[in-house]
Amino acid sequence: MKPDLKSVLMGLLVTFLWSSSYIFIKFGLDELSPFFFAAVRYSLASTILLLASFIKRKKIFLNRKLSLYFVVVGFLGYTVAQGFQFVGLSLLPAVTVTFLLNFNAFFVLILGLIFLKEKPSKIQYIGFPLALLGAYTYFQESLAFTNPLGILVICLSGLAWASYMVLVRYLQRTKKVNSMGLTMISMGLGALGLLIISFFLEGFQPISSKGWLIIIWLSTINTAFAFYMWNHILKSIPAYRLSILQNTMLVQIGLLSVFFLDEVITVNMILGILLVLSGVILVQMKAKSKK
Repeated sequence: MKPDLKSVLMGLLVTFLWSSSYIFIKFGLDELSPFFFAAVRYSLASTILLLASFIKRKKIFLNRKLSLYFVVVGFLGYTVAQGFQFVGLSLLPAVTVTFLLNFNAFFVLILGLIFLKEKPSKIQYIGFPLALLGAYTYFQESLAFTNPLGILVICLSGLAWASYMVLVRYLQRTKKVNSMGLTMISMGLGALGLLIISFFLEGFQPISSKGWLIIIWLSTINTAFAFYMWNHILKSIPAYRLSILQNTMLVQIGLLSVFFLDEVITVNMILGILLVLSGVILVQMKAKSKK
C-alpha cells in the first residue's frame, strides 16, 4: 500500500473514532459538566500516553523555545479546542455542532497558506466549498442556530483546532519532534488548563460507574490512540488534506444513526453525502508535477 493512501486511510479511521465520540460525550454530559468531563478525559489520556512512552522508551529533548511551543499547542488544541467543544455540545444539538465544525477545513487551509506555505492545486481548491455545500445539504432540515453563545464557542473551538493542526505540522516538519512526545506533553499541558478552569468554574463532581466507562473508553481509544495517530499522520501529508477528512464525519454519523438508531436517510442526506465525499476526494488529489 502506498504511504500516502495509508495515511489517508489512517486519518479516516481516526475520524470514525471521533464520530462515535459525539454519542459518548452527549451521554456523559447528562451527569458531568463540560470542562470537568473534558479535564478528566484528557488527563487520563495523557497519563496513558506517558505510560506508553515509558514502555516504548521514547525520548524528547526540550529547550526553552520548544517548551513554549508545546504550551501553546496544548492550550490551543486541548484547553480551548476540546474544552469549548464540550461546552458547545452542552449548548447546541450535536447536528449543529457537527455542521459548524465543517468550517475547520477552511481555517486550516488559510493558516496553512500563511504559515506553512502549503498551497493546494486548483482542483483541490474546488473540494473545500463542495464539501461544505454537502454538509449544508445534509443538515439543512435539522440545523438549529438558536444559541449565539454556542455558535461563538464552537467557532472559537474550530479556530483553535486549526491553529493546533498547523503548529503540529510545523513542529514535526521543521523541528523533527516525535509524535508520541508531542502528543503526550501538549495533551498533558492542555489537560492541566482544563483542570484549572473546571476547578474554579465547576468544582469536583462524583462520577458514576457508567460515567467512568465512558471516560475510560474515550480516553484510551478515542483520545490517546486517536490523537497520537492524527499527529503522526500530520508528518506525512499537508494539514489541509488531513483536515478535510474530518468533514466525512457527517457521513459516518449518518450511517451510524441508520444502523444503531434506526434513523431514515432522506434524499437530501444522500445528496449531501455524495457532495461531501466528492469534495474530500478532490482535496486528496495531487496536482501533476511539472517537468
